[in-house]
Amino acid sequence: MYQQQLQQQFQKLFGVSATNTYFAPGRTNLIGEHIDYNGGLVLPCAITFGTWLLVAPNNDGEFRFRSLNFKDKADLKRKERYDKIGSYWYNYPLGIINQFLKDGHDLKGLDMLFFGDLPIGSGLSSSASIEIVTAFAINKLFKANYQKIDLALMGKAVENNFMGVSSGIMDQFAVTFGENGKALLLNCNTLDYQAVDCQLGEHMLAIINTNKHRKLSDSKYNERVSECQFALSALQSVLDIQNLCDIDSASLKLHEHLINDVTVFKRAKHVVEENERVKQAAVELAAHNLSAFGMLMYASHDSLRDLYDVSGIELDAIVDYCKTNSDVAGARMTGAGFGGCAIALVKKSAFNDFTAGVNKYYSDKIGYAPTVYSSHIGNGVMEI
Repeated sequence: MYQQQLQQQFQKLFGVSATNTYFAPGRTNLIGEHIDYNGGLVLPCAITFGTWLLVAPNNDGEFRFRSLNFKDKADLKRKERYDKIGSYWYNYPLGIINQFLKDGHDLKGLDMLFFGDLPIGSGLSSSASIEIVTAFAINKLFKANYQKIDLALMGKAVENNFMGVSSGIMDQFAVTFGENGKALLLNCNTLDYQAVDCQLGEHMLAIINTNKHRKLSDSKYNERVSECQFALSALQSVLDIQNLCDIDSASLKLHEHLINDVTVFKRAKHVVEENERVKQAAVELAAHNLSAFGMLMYASHDSLRDLYDVSGIELDAIVDYCKTNSDVAGARMTGAGFGGCAIALVKKSAFNDFTAGVNKYYSDKIGYAPTVYSSHIGNGVMEI
């Protein structure tokens, strides 16, 4: 269901034609998990699934939210500011609108229809996709003159302050700045980045959804953020650092005695070593050395399972299967964890066999099937 069908649905819902159509992708993170809020390096890429937004101005001074993915809808009169309303999906675009209003922009009424082909709550950044497509559209429609980086930061602010999730900048950045065929090596502290060629050769990117739903605000995500802050504070008693990723693993080992909680040290150890893995992974990917890159993916997953405790039997089952399959170069959980998705680099010629194999293995262990997608690495937010 894409542009023509969406236009028909818009006409049916609002009685007028949409004047503009926008698209923002989701993202997957190739490696570098739970690093973005610790000031480290990540290696995400935009994917070809995402969120469409069709809009038309209205003369009623209302923001009207509709989605083809959710039954909930809202017609809200324009106000000077808004607060989060329950746990409805439209809080994400509402938070963006609230941010524009707080910044002094005179927004007029809009009819808005959203449609996404990203599985919700799967770790592919459906929330960032909604935030950024809304911010991009409003920036264009009302000539607010924000730069792309401003929109990414706005999405993060909405996630943190409006939605209450202590996430970093990676999701919004990847959704905004994604480039076809490239991963983004992003320094989450400085926001400097470089595009790294992501030529997978005979392999392709498979996304395997555990079909275990999770919500970050209801999970232990914020707890992990707090644990990292505790570790950082302990290290700052001796070290002049701003983020956990300002040190390397040798320095962490040398100062291990400063962190008197075993669990908190494990969290810090994952963060510091994961940051080092990202550096090496970017080198291997640029050199088209998928074998070495794949081994780093497996090491990342093991660390997220054993040190950071954000995996689970569902994600582990997928990665365990991938380790037995010679057509897979590497695999790992992606996103915050607690359910969601894993990714794997699978030979194109073996994709159907891989799908059948992982379905059987996972179903035998978990009791229901995962969903397997193939994706290309695509561009960031755009007007269509």
